[in-house]
Formats: sequence, C-alpha cells, structure tokens
Amino acid sequence: MITIIAEKPSVAKQISRVVSAMIKKKGYYGGNGYAVTWAYGHLVELAGSEAYGVRAFRQESLPILPNEFQLVCRQKNKKDDESIMEQIQNIKNLFDHSKKIIVATDAGREGELIFRYLYQYLDCHTPFQRLWISSLTDKAIKDGLNNLKEGHDYDNLYLSAKARSEADWLVGINATQALTIAAGKGTYSLGRVQTPTLAMVCRRFLENKNFIPTPFWQMHFATDGKDKAIKFLSTEKWENKTEAEEVYQKVKAHKEAVITKVECKEKIEDTPLLYDLTSLQKDANVKYALTAEQTLSIAQKLYEQKVITYPRTSSRYIPDDVFAEIPKLLRTLADDEQWGALSMTIRKPSRRSADAAKVTDHHALLITGEKLEYPTKEEKLIYDLIVSRMLEAFSEKCVKEQTTVNVEIEGVPFVVKGTVVKKTGWRFINNEDADSDRLPNWKEGQSLPISGWGFNEGKTKPKPILTEAALLSEMESCGKEIEEADISEALKESGIGTPATRANIIETLIQREYMIRLNKQLIPTEKGLLIYDFLKDKQIADVAMTGRWEQTLSRIERGEYSPHDFRKGIEEYTSEIVKELLSLSDKFDHSEEQGIVCPKCGKGHISIYSKIAKCDNPDCGLLVFRQKAGKNLTDDQMNQLLTKGKTGLIKGFTSKQGKKFDANVAFDDNFNTIFVFEERKKSAKKGKSRK
Repeated sequence: MITIIAEKPSVAKQISRVVSAMIKKKGYYGGNGYAVTWAYGHLVELAGSEAYGVRAFRQESLPILPNEFQLVCRQKNKKDDESIMEQIQNIKNLFDHSKKIIVATDAGREGELIFRYLYQYLDCHTPFQRLWISSLTDKAIKDGLNNLKEGHDYDNLYLSAKARSEADWLVGINATQALTIAAGKGTYSLGRVQTPTLAMVCRRFLENKNFIPTPFWQMHFATDGKDKAIKFLSTEKWENKTEAEEVYQKVKAHKEAVITKVECKEKIEDTPLLYDLTSLQKDANVKYALTAEQTLSIAQKLYEQKVITYPRTSSRYIPDDVFAEIPKLLRTLADDEQWGALSMTIRKPSRRSADAAKVTDHHALLITGEKLEYPTKEEKLIYDLIVSRMLEAFSEKCVKEQTTVNVEIEGVPFVVKGTVVKKTGWRFINNEDADSDRLPNWKEGQSLPISGWGFNEGKTKPKPILTEAALLSEMESCGKEIEEADISEALKESGIGTPATRANIIETLIQREYMIRLNKQLIPTEKGLLIYDFLKDKQIADVAMTGRWEQTLSRIERGEYSPHDFRKGIEEYTSEIVKELLSLSDKFDHSEEQGIVCPKCGKGHISIYSKIAKCDNPDCGLLVFRQKAGKNLTDDQMNQLLTKGKTGLIKGFTSKQGKKFDANVAFDDNFNTIFVFEERKKSAKKGKSRK
C-alpha cells in the first residue's frame, strides 16, 4: 500500500479521486492500492517551556535554551487535543503498513514542516517521496504523481522551516517571559517578527501624530489652451511669506510669458509583474479593503477549487515552460463575458514576467484555465484581480510622450507638464487610456498671454499612518521605501516574515490588542505604544536585524548556511535580549505588585496573565486558565473567582456537543474550577414545593 498525506481533508479528497481511492474510511480514503489521508495543518508542535523542567516566568529560569526540542500533539487548553490525537493514530497505522509515503502537503516551507514534524514525532522510517505541484487540477496532480521527487531533496527546505520554528520559540518564549517578569504584573507577549512589525506601526503613527506642518507659498499663472486653461506652477516654494509676496508682486505685473524651453521625451511604462501573494494582498487591501488574512483565505479557497495556482508564493515570475503555455491559457478566457475580448487582444505575450532564475519554490500567481463556478462576491473580486494582472503582464508596454514647458518671469522659473498616450498597451486592460493632459503644440520663444495669477499657501504633510497594504510593503522591504519592482524583488530576501506568515503576524498583533483597524488604517493601542516606548531602541524591535535573520533562513534553504550556526546565533541573540528586557524593570510601576492574595495557600499573590492566573508561591503553584468551554473569562470575572471563589452568571459557554449554556464558574474543594448551574437549582426547589 502507498499512503498519500495531504495538508487538509478537502485536498485529500481531490487527490483520492485522481488515484481512484474513493472508499471513505476512518481518517482516510482507500482503494486501488492507495490510502489518502490528511493533516489539519500542524498536528504536531514544539512543546512548551514546562516540558524542559523549568518553571515558567521565573528570572532564574531564563534564558530557556533546550538542548533538543521536544514535539507534542497539538495542544488545546494545555492538554492534547483528542481529535488531533485520533487522526495522528490513524496516520501512524497507515504509515506503519505502507511501503512508501507520498508527501502531498502544501509544497512550501510550512507544508514541509507539517509533514517532517509528524514523521519525526511518529519515529517513522517508511521511505517517502514528494508531490511538488503548483495547482490542484487533475492534470497537475497526475503529472506530479508521474514525476515524484525524492523526499530528501527537500531536506534543506525542512531545515530552514525547522530553524524558523525553533527561532520563533526561543525568542517568543524568552522575550515574553523576560518582559513580563520585568513588568511584575500583566503579560507582554513578544515575538521575533511580531515585535519589529509592531515597531513599524508605532513609529509611523507617532511620526504622523507628532509632525509639525511647515507652511510654504507657491505661485502660478494661467494661459489659454485649445480647450481649457493651462496652469504653470512655480518650481520654487517659499518658506518666508514676506519674501514670497514681494516676488509675487513683481511677477504678477506681467501680462505674458515667453517659453524658454520645450522638451518632449518618450516614456515607456513596462508591463507590471505578475502577482505574488504579498502584491495581491496589497492591491486587495487598497481596492477592496480586504485584510491580508482575508485575501490569503480567499486565494486558498480558489486554489482548492483548482482555478488558480498555489497562492503562498513569493515570486512574481514564471519559468519558460510555463510561459510557453500562456497562449493556451489565455484562450481559456475566450468565452468569458468580462475578460474574453480583452484576452484576444494579446497576440504575442510579453516576456517580462518570464525568468526562471527568479522563480522560488513556486511561480507567480496564474489562473489554471478551470472555470470558476458559483463564486462568492469576494472570491470573484480576487479571481478577477489575478486575471486582470495576468492580462496586463502579458500585454504590450505602454508608450507615452511627456512634454515639459518652461518659462521664466523676473528670474522665477515656472513649469507645466503634459502627457500624451501614444500606445495604450497594458493600460487598455483596465481602460487607462485617457490623455486629458495633452498640451498645445507650443514652441520655444513663443509668447503666451497670461489670463490670471494665483498665490497659494500650502503645508508640508507627514507620512500617512500605515494601512495594511503599506505595512505589507514595509515588511517586504524591511522599511526601505522602494517603488521600482525589480529592486523591490531583490530586497524580498531581507524582508521580515514571509508571504505566507505576514497576514498571521498582523492578526496576532490585533488579537493581542497591540493595534486595531480603523477604516483602512492600523492604529496602535495604548498597550502597543507602551511596549514600543520600552523596546524601540532594543534588539528585539530592530527591523533590519530581523531581516538579516530572514535572509539567513533563505540561505539555509539553499544549502548555503549551517542550521547549527543559525541556532547558535539565535541563542546568543536570545540571551542578549533577555538581559535587555530584564533591565527594564525600573521602568515599570511596581507599587501595587502584591495584587490578590492566593485563595489556595494564603501566602502567595496572584498574577493575572492573558491566558492564565498564577500564584507566585513556588510551593503552591495554583494555576487558573482563562478559557472555559470555548469562552475567555474577563479580568473582572477572574478577579471575582479569585477573591470570592465564584463568578457571577456567565452566558455563552459551549459544551463538547456544541450546545450553548450559561453557568457560574467556581472553585471546588481542591481549587479546581467547576461549573455551577444556578438556574437548575432554583427549578429543582420549585419542583419540590409543588409536591
């Protein structure tokens, strides 16, 4: 038997149909000599700090640097998730009885890690091969199965993913515990990538809010064009109003101006590159206000519907063999009401996006030629963005003629610019062919009558508060403001996060209440600004340093850098940031450090964190988890429980059967939490009285 393991059930179902293994069994599909099973994302994860025999949130325990990382079944409320354990056992049984495993998790860093962690956790030795595909069409799956890759060809990809996972653990756990200890109360969650990302958001927000506008003055005059008035603007801006007014009084006495120079230049606008995930997320945010996470989720659904290629790509290029298929792919749009006519205008596809040397694990986003059926509104928007960009990328260049006309009055230069579109090219796809700023056919030395003068005050403006699209650009380029696509591509390796993880990083910062979305803007909260104020000059908030770590991970993936040396460097970095963060203790207010007296031992004091409340008495160690039956207790409810032994009535718990219920949370005699159903007690008493 051959076992194929996919990343999720929906993908497993598609593969099972292709290999004719459609008999539904417990945890897999079987038939035709195959078993097609699935993960639910990460079934296995790195164990928490307690697995290494250290007491959490203790200064003497830091830094926590395990010799060997342990793997555990995915946890739920600090316990093994039963449904995950059951699927792991199903997979183990299949692996143990297979002559070969075909790895069909997503073909990328994270997909590789999902399988390798599971393989290691099960201590499996069954040989495996890799299904490496960029779309889920039947043809792509069949071609992939006929051209399986040796599993160990992707060892460097796994080592890179493993190094990233362990680095995030080391920095996240140690930094979070160090700053929380320094604070003395509350929990301050930090991360290798999330903290520099927060720093970007806070820095831009404060720059914007603290910006002091500087006034300036500028002057202009108008002359009659063929169909409308044309305005010449002074090239100089004056910061001194008195000086500007004096100059203005001189120039406005003139009734005509003589052209000193006319310059015409041909401006060629190359076709845009195809989308990778980040550029798709940016455009979806700008045009439709979709978050990065929403766009990724929608793109993933379109991928699973087989209508687009693999979305978690970091490349905007395609190899030559894929480029050769583009004419046929464009023909699949011929009957499309929206795109058919436009697709037929492309006679000879532009090669700008064809460069095999710039293709990473997966090529740029393309449609597959499969028909999109019954899409949601959002799915149609994202699909159309990908189609539109594909048509633009393979169209011709846009050619414009830009004319610059200069005049000089009383020594003050004035200028006006006009543009004529000579060849619309790729801009035709989205009807961007207007040439409304055409200038008359003026000549050097020609005298122009002045029909009016103007004198305006302006003010300098701050950089805008970051939107999600702008933050993605900052993360991609490590804060460097780069507009040229080719240079931006070169900087990607030194960005922070990856296309697949950036959406999650943004959502994590929002979930931890470090920032909020306000319209399209990302606004830091008081908590976020507090953390930034403490950490802005510390290594953990250094965007450039984080970018260098990301660059090193890419080198590990290419086999150019030792994972051991990376681990050593991360451990040294972790030790340094722990010292830096613990030294911040004197910046926090510890005047009310004692807090709630422990109800169990009566000696220690309780600290309430984001997920737990904990007694600081080592001999007691009372732990109270916030989450109960799918609901997080509020700070007030935690205080009630710890001070009175019982909360008020809380609504909206969810039972294991998925049913909603209301209850009080209380301590039993051993200080374990239990549910108390007051309404049931009252009903029982009423029943007795009726008897």
